[in-house]
Amino acid sequence: MMKIGGLIKSIVLTAMLFLIVTFSTAQIDRVEPPNWWLGFKNSSVQLMIYGKDIGTTTPSILYNGVTLEAFHRAESPNYLFMDISISEIASPGRMEIVFTALDGNEITYSYPLNQRERSSKEFLGFNASDVVYLITPDRFANGDPELDVVPGLLEKRIDRKDDYARHGGDIQGMIDHLDYISEMGFTALWPTPLLINDMPRTSYHGYAMTDFYKVDPRFGNLEKYKLLSKKASENGIKLIMDQVANHCGTGHWWMSDLPFKDWINYQSDYEKGSAAMITNHQRTVNQDLYASQADKDLMNNGWFVPSMPDLNQENTFMANYIIQNSIWWIETLKLGGIRQDTYPYPDKAFMSRWAGKIMDEYPEFNIVGEEWSYNPLLVRYWQQGVSNSDGYESNLKTTMDFPLQRALIEALNEEEHWDSGWIKLYKGLANDFAYHDPSSILLFGDNHDMDRLFTQLNEDFVKTKMALAFILTAPRIPQIYYGTEVLLSNTENPGDHGLIRTDFPGGWEKDLVNAFKGEGLNKDQKEMQDFTRKLLNYRKQSSAIHSGKTVHFAPKDGVYIIFRQDRDETVMLVLNKNEKPFALNLERYNEMNLIGTRFKNVLSSEEVILKNELQLKEKGVLLLTKKSE
Repeated sequence: MMKIGGLIKSIVLTAMLFLIVTFSTAQIDRVEPPNWWLGFKNSSVQLMIYGKDIGTTTPSILYNGVTLEAFHRAESPNYLFMDISISEIASPGRMEIVFTALDGNEITYSYPLNQRERSSKEFLGFNASDVVYLITPDRFANGDPELDVVPGLLEKRIDRKDDYARHGGDIQGMIDHLDYISEMGFTALWPTPLLINDMPRTSYHGYAMTDFYKVDPRFGNLEKYKLLSKKASENGIKLIMDQVANHCGTGHWWMSDLPFKDWINYQSDYEKGSAAMITNHQRTVNQDLYASQADKDLMNNGWFVPSMPDLNQENTFMANYIIQNSIWWIETLKLGGIRQDTYPYPDKAFMSRWAGKIMDEYPEFNIVGEEWSYNPLLVRYWQQGVSNSDGYESNLKTTMDFPLQRALIEALNEEEHWDSGWIKLYKGLANDFAYHDPSSILLFGDNHDMDRLFTQLNEDFVKTKMALAFILTAPRIPQIYYGTEVLLSNTENPGDHGLIRTDFPGGWEKDLVNAFKGEGLNKDQKEMQDFTRKLLNYRKQSSAIHSGKTVHFAPKDGVYIIFRQDRDETVMLVLNKNEKPFALNLERYNEMNLIGTRFKNVLSSEEVILKNELQLKEKGVLLLTKKSE
């Protein structure tokens, strides 16, 4: 008995010694968010602390005006979550957090609390007065070749001949050409994600993030990202950040040590080495009255692709993490907007909360959500202010107008008949009655996930002009994809995403064509660039296009006419498919008081007094404006 008792005592002492050593060697590797600010409407923040055995310690804070409301241990011993309340009397500084182990040893961490540089109402989001320029940064311009290959990252090569390899574009490349973006007339910049994607291949696109607080070093660093925002603002350009709440990359740092058993969806399959379930992509389950629970679960919980784990927003710690991450980037970069990827894929109750928290804090801000659906009823569902039958309120100002984009392409490509051609666009715009605020919807001809506009229009130069004229005149927030202004295409391989995201000519030192300087462009490219520049810079000062009412007339004889009008200006867009000269009878448009009125041609600067007939000399665009006297 004595021997057994001694053995038990020895085991207990050994275990206690092991625990003491373990607690004594606890460490901190990460604290996220890495800093916070005073003066938010919501005075609370939840810190995630990560490091070996940090979850076995007990935290405390002694800082005037700051209270540790609670702390939470995770299922992994290497995480600790702290709920902190910051009162109005707190001052900026470095708040010391003490982590005490069971053996009494302490780790002290100095956490920055900063003073905000501007009030929440000063964060002005993009709106219908803006035109958004969408860029795939890796393919735009290589401003710092020394960043092309970064030791220690999984993807180690640059190959501009490979559509799916990295090409070397970076943040400095965008900074270097902000003058071009501004002179063209763009007022908002949307780069696809710039956060690190330490993935073994095709990491250039940015949507498989491996750290939500780290800029990809092949693009630059946080200071360079801040500089982009600062320089953009100096050029009258708002910076929009592309964010992803739905998923991360399999190379994310937490994937080797997940804090909870439900941090990601289908986590048990992943941890067993099995393939996780892939989403069914049936986005209609968010609205479908008859959708099965199985279809709903697979849509919302399934992984987007095998390399992108689906984040579980029903885990409250994950939900807080995503919301705070968005606010941290807004505040850090002084953002003018967020574009949220794959908007219908996460838990929709969470997405309402996410958008609501942001808009509550920043009432003049804006977020655009991606709902890739050609059904306007589905797009409508996600815009705030809509009376949905299920009572859902998204808190989302802006959605992406895939329905009108498709109608535009079909209208331009089809022959004119009673049920084809311009009538598709006319009826598409007529669907605006369903939206709460049509002018807050984002319209585009192409983007980084679809064929180039020039390709969609069968490389028809005049049709491309008409498409851009409509996009820039319609009651929408327009977005143009980089290179559309110089007729970049992917016609040689439609659907090839790598080719869709082709290099902008002139972004690399040895490029033979330099679109930034207008050098080496062919006649059509140069004309399209000039055409786009004129439209953009005119639009920049057009109050009627920004916020005027819209009146359109049913297409007739191959002509579709749209008016934008306010008390100061009338804008008349004529889209004409007639190959031969055509005399347009203006009596049909009497309600717009055109006859006898002097208009200015936006593209040619010529003045014209409208009579009973308007001579349309050729197929294409006529854009007229009249300022009130």
